[in-house]
Amino acid sequence: MRLENVVALTHGELVNSPFVHTFTNIVFDARHVKRGDLFIAFDEQSIEDAISNGAYGIVFDKPTQISDSEIAWIKVKNLEDALTRLLRFQLIDKEITVFEADEIVLELALQIITDTTFIPITGDIKTVFQTLSHVEDGINILFCPQTTNVDIFTHTQPLPNNEHKKIEIIEQTLFETSFIYDNIFYERQLLSPFFIPYLEQLLYLFTTRNIPFRLKKFTPMKHFEAVFVNKRFEIKEFGTSDMVLIFEKNSDLIEKEIYFLQQQASWAKILYILPETTRNTLSITLIDQKNLLFYKQEHEIKKILQSQTFHFALVVGVDSSFLETPFIPKQQMSLFDF
Repeated sequence: MRLENVVALTHGELVNSPFVHTFTNIVFDARHVKRGDLFIAFDEQSIEDAISNGAYGIVFDKPTQISDSEIAWIKVKNLEDALTRLLRFQLIDKEITVFEADEIVLELALQIITDTTFIPITGDIKTVFQTLSHVEDGINILFCPQTTNVDIFTHTQPLPNNEHKKIEIIEQTLFETSFIYDNIFYERQLLSPFFIPYLEQLLYLFTTRNIPFRLKKFTPMKHFEAVFVNKRFEIKEFGTSDMVLIFEKNSDLIEKEIYFLQQQASWAKILYILPETTRNTLSITLIDQKNLLFYKQEHEIKKILQSQTFHFALVVGVDSSFLETPFIPKQQMSLFDF
């Protein structure tokens, strides 16, 4: 890549008059720098190592001492934004198809075995850059706009509409599903029936784009995350207690998950513990308004749970790491807590 292109794309400022005019690769780990590379200095402490390894240019956004005037020093406002622009430029001439998906579809895609014609991307811009900087033509890319900057791509499109159900559920609980797809039986998958429509949408994409795939044993999802607990709110093995906390970090899924619980567990006492900021955004009618509870600070969640009896509690706005701090100090435990 030519020096003038890098300066223009990154909206940077060339702060010296270097002898170099082109770069071979873009690198942000000084250990991997080779002669002719452009080094993105996320770790400014490793700039000298990058230069020693042969870097022809340094892109930086913090005050930096110019130690070699023969190479290019390019100052930018933000390194992540600069790397995003560079990646976008590299992808412009690629014949790729980019699909937008929600977080659930993307998480499911990361659990399914596919061939090299399909790439689900996640992670920070450095991870995405490493995945896509040398991508080949003909690749299908899946990403979530809520977690990955859409500006990386010049064109994206929604997932194709799926009007026909292809998954036959044979047996289900709230958190497990046995189903048949394409005449293959998948028994007791750790996949809530809540996720089946999302899975059908993903499999329909694979079918329409002729992407070979193979389903394997699913692992628990980060959304609608079920954690079985005892009365002290200590984590127990899956299915071994009658109290379940269901964690959901994404507030956008509240109404769908409440509706699912209402339909699938109408017999149960269910609490809905939501951030105060969502109080005026819900349009769904709950079975019992007394079970709808709001919190302003995370520490209030524990007090709410300890003051209630329930079978299931949907806790929105936090994930299961919330349970890492004990609810009840050890010195307060008694034989009656077991």
